Amino acid sequence: MSEKLQQIINNQQGDPATEHLEDVVQLVGFIVGNEEYSIPILSIQEIIKPIECTRVPQTPPYVLGVFNLRGSVIPLIDLRLKFGLPAQKDSDDTRFIVMRHEDDVAGFVIDRLTEAIRLNQRDIGPAPETELQDESIIEGVGKQNDRILTILKVNKLLERDF
Repeated sequence: MSEKLQQIINNQQGDPATEHLEDVVQLVGFIVGNEEYSIPILSIQEIIKPIECTRVPQTPPYVLGVFNLRGSVIPLIDLRLKFGLPAQKDSDDTRFIVMRHEDDVAGFVIDRLTEAIRLNQRDIGPAPETELQDESIIEGVGKQNDRILTILKVNKLLERDF
Protein backbone atom coordinates (compact mmCIF):
# COMPACT_ATOMS: atom_id res chain seq x y z
CA MET A 1 0.00 0.00 0.00
CA SER A 2 1.39 3.38 -0.93
CA GLU A 3 2.37 5.87 1.76
CA LYS A 4 -0.17 8.46 0.55
CA LEU A 5 -3.04 5.94 0.60
CA GLN A 6 -2.04 4.80 4.10
CA GLN A 7 -1.97 8.44 5.21
CA ILE A 8 -5.48 8.99 3.83
CA ILE A 9 -6.79 5.90 5.64
CA ASN A 10 -5.09 6.94 8.90
CA ASN A 11 -6.65 10.41 8.69
CA GLN A 12 -10.10 8.81 8.54
CA GLN A 13 -9.74 6.84 11.74
CA GLY A 14 -11.36 8.41 14.73
CA ASP A 15 -13.54 10.78 12.69
CA PRO A 16 -16.67 11.34 14.84
CA ALA A 17 -18.57 12.99 11.98
CA THR A 18 -20.54 9.85 11.15
CA GLU A 19 -23.09 7.96 13.19
CA HIS A 20 -23.15 4.32 12.03
CA LEU A 21 -20.29 2.68 10.18
CA GLU A 22 -22.62 0.77 7.86
CA ASP A 23 -24.17 4.06 6.65
CA VAL A 24 -20.78 5.58 5.78
CA VAL A 25 -19.27 5.63 2.31
CA GLN A 26 -15.50 6.10 2.26
CA LEU A 27 -14.12 7.84 -0.81
CA VAL A 28 -10.88 9.32 -2.06
CA GLY A 29 -11.12 12.69 -3.79
CA PHE A 30 -8.98 13.85 -6.67
CA ILE A 31 -8.78 16.67 -9.18
CA VAL A 32 -8.87 16.35 -12.97
CA GLY A 33 -8.82 19.74 -14.69
CA ASN A 34 -10.90 22.07 -12.54
CA GLU A 35 -13.28 19.40 -11.22
CA GLU A 36 -13.15 17.23 -8.13
CA TYR A 37 -14.13 13.59 -8.45
CA SER A 38 -14.15 10.72 -6.01
CA ILE A 39 -14.11 6.94 -6.02
CA PRO A 40 -14.70 4.35 -3.28
CA ILE A 41 -11.53 3.83 -1.28
CA LEU A 42 -11.83 0.04 -1.53
CA SER A 43 -11.50 0.27 -5.34
CA ILE A 44 -7.98 1.63 -5.03
CA GLN A 45 -5.14 -0.84 -5.28
CA GLU A 46 -2.57 1.88 -4.77
CA ILE A 47 -1.56 5.45 -5.54
CA ILE A 48 1.90 6.09 -6.96
CA LYS A 49 3.99 8.88 -8.40
CA PRO A 50 4.23 8.79 -12.19
CA ILE A 51 6.57 6.19 -13.67
CA GLU A 52 7.63 5.47 -17.22
CA CYS A 53 5.09 3.87 -19.51
CA THR A 54 5.31 2.23 -22.93
CA ARG A 55 3.03 3.46 -25.72
CA VAL A 56 0.76 0.85 -27.31
CA PRO A 57 -0.08 1.36 -31.00
CA GLN A 58 -3.65 1.68 -32.29
CA THR A 59 -5.19 2.75 -29.00
CA PRO A 60 -7.17 5.95 -28.38
CA PRO A 61 -5.14 9.04 -27.41
CA TYR A 62 -6.31 8.83 -23.77
CA VAL A 63 -4.63 5.42 -23.42
CA LEU A 64 -1.07 6.51 -22.73
CA GLY A 65 0.25 2.95 -22.84
CA VAL A 66 1.14 0.36 -20.24
CA PHE A 67 3.44 0.35 -17.23
CA ASN A 68 5.04 -2.35 -15.14
CA LEU A 69 3.97 -2.42 -11.50
CA ARG A 70 5.91 -5.12 -9.65
CA GLY A 71 5.66 -7.56 -12.55
CA SER A 72 2.09 -6.74 -13.62
CA VAL A 73 1.55 -4.91 -16.90
CA ILE A 74 -1.18 -2.32 -16.34
CA PRO A 75 -2.85 -0.02 -18.89
CA LEU A 76 -2.49 3.70 -18.18
CA ILE A 77 -5.36 6.07 -18.97
CA ASP A 78 -5.13 9.85 -18.82
CA LEU A 79 -8.41 11.04 -17.29
CA ARG A 80 -7.88 14.55 -18.66
CA LEU A 81 -7.92 13.21 -22.22
CA LYS A 82 -10.72 10.73 -21.50
CA PHE A 83 -12.87 13.57 -20.16
CA GLY A 84 -12.15 15.74 -23.21
CA LEU A 85 -9.70 18.13 -21.53
CA PRO A 86 -6.37 19.20 -23.04
CA ALA A 87 -3.25 17.24 -22.14
CA GLN A 88 -1.03 18.63 -19.43
CA LYS A 89 2.56 17.91 -18.41
CA ASP A 90 3.05 16.03 -15.17
CA SER A 91 3.57 18.20 -12.10
CA ASP A 92 4.79 17.39 -8.60
CA ASP A 93 1.14 16.70 -7.68
CA THR A 94 0.41 14.30 -10.58
CA ARG A 95 -0.36 10.75 -9.45
CA PHE A 96 -1.35 7.40 -10.91
CA ILE A 97 -4.32 5.81 -9.15
CA VAL A 98 -4.35 2.08 -9.76
CA MET A 99 -7.98 0.96 -9.55
CA ARG A 100 -9.38 -2.55 -9.38
CA HIS A 101 -12.87 -3.94 -9.91
CA GLU A 102 -13.08 -7.73 -9.85
CA ASP A 103 -10.37 -8.87 -12.33
CA ASP A 104 -10.05 -5.52 -14.13
CA VAL A 105 -7.12 -3.27 -13.22
CA ALA A 106 -5.89 0.00 -14.75
CA GLY A 107 -3.90 3.04 -13.79
CA PHE A 108 -5.39 6.51 -14.19
CA VAL A 109 -3.45 9.76 -14.38
CA ILE A 110 -4.93 12.45 -12.14
CA ASP A 111 -3.81 16.03 -11.59
CA ARG A 112 -3.71 15.72 -7.80
CA LEU A 113 -5.21 14.00 -4.77
CA THR A 114 -7.44 16.01 -2.48
CA GLU A 115 -8.49 14.09 0.62
CA ALA A 116 -10.20 11.11 2.15
CA ILE A 117 -13.93 11.69 2.33
CA ARG A 118 -16.50 10.07 4.59
CA LEU A 119 -20.08 10.63 3.54
CA ASN A 120 -23.23 9.37 5.10
CA GLN A 121 -25.26 7.37 2.57
CA ARG A 122 -28.14 9.85 2.94
CA ASP A 123 -25.86 12.63 1.61
CA ILE A 124 -25.41 10.88 -1.73
CA GLY A 125 -27.95 11.49 -4.46
CA PRO A 126 -28.43 9.69 -7.77
CA ALA A 127 -26.46 10.60 -10.88
CA PRO A 128 -28.07 13.20 -13.11
CA GLU A 129 -30.42 11.51 -15.58
CA THR A 130 -29.24 11.22 -19.15
CA GLU A 131 -30.35 9.30 -22.22
CA LEU A 132 -27.41 6.95 -21.76
CA GLN A 133 -27.93 6.38 -18.03
CA ASP A 134 -26.56 2.83 -18.12
CA GLU A 135 -23.40 4.02 -19.89
CA SER A 136 -22.73 6.90 -17.49
CA ILE A 137 -19.54 6.82 -15.46
CA ILE A 138 -21.22 8.81 -12.68
CA GLU A 139 -22.38 6.73 -9.72
CA GLY A 140 -23.90 9.60 -7.80
CA VAL A 141 -23.47 13.06 -6.39
CA GLY A 142 -22.37 13.58 -2.80
CA LYS A 143 -23.05 16.66 -0.73
CA GLN A 144 -20.57 17.69 1.94
CA ASN A 145 -20.97 21.08 3.61
CA ASP A 146 -20.93 23.57 0.73
CA ARG A 147 -19.39 21.35 -1.93
CA ILE A 148 -20.66 18.80 -4.42
CA LEU A 149 -18.67 15.62 -5.15
CA THR A 150 -19.05 13.62 -8.34
CA ILE A 151 -18.69 9.94 -7.46
CA LEU A 152 -17.45 7.85 -10.38
CA LYS A 153 -18.26 4.22 -11.23
CA VAL A 154 -14.98 2.34 -11.11
CA ASN A 155 -16.37 -0.56 -13.15
CA LYS A 156 -17.27 1.85 -15.99
CA LEU A 157 -13.86 3.55 -15.85
CA LEU A 158 -12.22 0.14 -16.18
CA GLU A 159 -14.34 -1.01 -19.14
CA ARG A 160 -12.22 -1.64 -22.21
CA ASP A 161 -13.61 0.47 -25.03
CA PHE A 162 -10.45 0.31 -27.10
